[in-house]
Formats: sequence, C-alpha cells, structure tokens
Amino acid sequence: MSITDFVALAFFAVLWLSYGWITDRAKFFNRVSLTRAMRSQRAAWIRNAMKRDLRMIDTQIMAGLQNGTAFFASTSIFALGGCFALLGATEQVFAIFGDLPFVFRGSRAGFELKVGGLACIFGYAFFKFGWAYRLFNYCTILFGAIPMAGELQRDPAAADLAADKVIHMNILAAKHFNAGLRAIFLSIGYLGWFVSPYVLIVTTALVIVVLIRRQFYSEARLAVMQD
Repeated sequence: MSITDFVALAFFAVLWLSYGWITDRAKFFNRVSLTRAMRSQRAAWIRNAMKRDLRMIDTQIMAGLQNGTAFFASTSIFALGGCFALLGATEQVFAIFGDLPFVFRGSRAGFELKVGGLACIFGYAFFKFGWAYRLFNYCTILFGAIPMAGELQRDPAAADLAADKVIHMNILAAKHFNAGLRAIFLSIGYLGWFVSPYVLIVTTALVIVVLIRRQFYSEARLAVMQD
C-alpha cells in the first residue's frame, strides 16, 4: 500500500464520519436532514396511536420496520460471506485485473487487506442492523405497555411517560438502522479502491453527494417538511 492508498482511505473515513455527524446531529447549509425530520413524525405517530384502542395498524407498522431491518441484516451476512469467498479467489481476481487497463497493480497482501476492510464494513453493518432489530423488538413491547385510550384521562402523566419511552426507543432503533444502511451505501464507494486509490476518492465523493442530496435536497424531504 502506497501513501496514496492511505490518503484515500483517510478521505473515505473522514467523509463517512462527517456525513454521519451532519445527518444525525448538525445541519447542512442550515437545512435539517430527512432523518432528523422523520423523528418528529415518529413522535406524532406514537401520540396518535395513544388515542385509539384498536392498534392493529400500528403493530403492522412495527412489524414492517422489523422485517426491513432483518432483510438488511441477512444481506450483510451474505456480503460478509462473499468477502471470505473472495479471499479464496485472489489468484483469479489478479488474473482479471491483469487484463484490465488503467488498473493500479498491487501486491497480494494489499488486495487481502482491502477485502478485509470490506468485510469489516459489512460486519459493522450487520451488528448495526442486528441491534436495530433488537431495539425495534423492545419498541414493540414498550408500545404494548401504552395505556388504552380510556385510561388516558385517569393518569395522563403515566401515559405520556409510556409514549416517550416508545418514541425514544423507536428513534434510537432508527438511528442504528440508518448507520447500518449508511455502511452498505458507502461500501459501494469502497469498491473503487480495488481499481486504484484515486477511484476510491471519486466513488466515495459521488456516493456522499448522492446521500447528501437525498437527505437535504430531495422531494422526500420536501414532503416531510411542508408544514
């Protein structure tokens, strides 16, 4: 690995951390991210659910959140297995790269390090999705503990406290889910490193630009922020 490789890898890590910080905690040119805007919508959903006794729709929403998280967790495991399979096919990969123009030649150890880094990304994503699935499960249990609509008038403080627990748990689960999804997206940019460190810089920047557009300048954000 050359100095350019280390610079490109540092560029990748800095953009990843900066994007996560801007999306979750800060603003981008005084714009709130779609992720942060959805937190208020999650709170509004739980508050509305408190007013009705029949909550089958709400439980279906909870199940949908869990199923989506489980899907991405399974996908991360398959991708992680693919990384280990790739380590066993190093010679074949080198033969393919040898026939391609404009590809920086590297050592076998360097290639294995890159594959190991990709495996770490997918492993990180799996743990994030797995924990998010567990938190959504806890959220479902806390949601079941919310008092029925008829009991709200008798003890509104206890009902508000129960709703706050569900809201906080749901937002926390979504935070870990988004972190895992961010890792999956950035793994696409990481693939550019197998061609050259310069391609890694370009592909990472392109992925970040796409993600920033979706979070801060997309029609989905406008739909949430209309009010």
